[in-house]
Amino acid sequence: MARTWKCTGLRWSADGPVLVWDGGRRSALTWGKQVAFEVAEGGGRTCLGARGHACPVGAAVPGRSTGARCEECARLDRAHSVAADTIADDPRPYHVYLAWFGPGMTKVGITAEERGSARLLEQGAVCFTWLGVGPLMAARRTEELLRAALRVPDRIPYAEKRAVRAVLPEAPADRAGEVAELHARAVKLGGWPESLVREPLRVVDHVEVFGLARVPAAVGEVSELVAGGSVSGELVAAAGPDLHLATGGGVVVLDTRLLTGWGLVPAAGGELTVPVREFREAAGVQDGLF
Repeated sequence: MARTWKCTGLRWSADGPVLVWDGGRRSALTWGKQVAFEVAEGGGRTCLGARGHACPVGAAVPGRSTGARCEECARLDRAHSVAADTIADDPRPYHVYLAWFGPGMTKVGITAEERGSARLLEQGAVCFTWLGVGPLMAARRTEELLRAALRVPDRIPYAEKRAVRAVLPEAPADRAGEVAELHARAVKLGGWPESLVREPLRVVDHVEVFGLARVPAAVGEVSELVAGGSVSGELVAAAGPDLHLATGGGVVVLDTRLLTGWGLVPAAGGELTVPVREFREAAGVQDGLF
């Protein structure tokens, strides 16, 4: 009987995306790699637990959940989280950034300086620029300033990021335009914390890193995994937690957060038999895949 593996998520390294497995094993993902696995028969999806500890009750979680945690473990996981704004005493310096995901989709956020651009890769930012660096609370106040004064959001749903990748401008200068315009408006605002060191506009573009420049637009996305279902496709691009897989019916996006909590077994390749939601823009795609 084939060994069952459990995925703990996708990470971005200096060499590209890496799938991490329970126990610490890592699988580097390179363009052209065949991604093929089956969901173990007879099992369900279970909670990941919180902060390195297993869920005490092994709670079942829905197949469409991207968090893969029960309500109690999700609460515990966010109880000490910068993202959830539940801590204020982190002594590390933080970057404030502007990230662009597609036309009309720019957000403001913060990330620990020591993480470099990893947070931007994890979010699938097509391009970004730093705004400044300083103590956590100064970074938080700057983030709030931009949200209030310029109405820049601090969250953009992944579904919206995926849908807009098909219409990204081809020229890097065009992709950088909205970020550059917002950066110019932001630095003119009053009320910046004195302890935050402002940074000049330097737009970093991730289109080549993600492999999006030469990939056909995706026709749909995996909506959930199911016991006994299989996934098979050639990796042609990746952005944030998403893998873009070339299948017989076109490129399909797999959000790797849907893998966590399932028992997975190797597969030689073959059909995509899990539910796939067709993108509205992908009219005319053969129905057999869905």
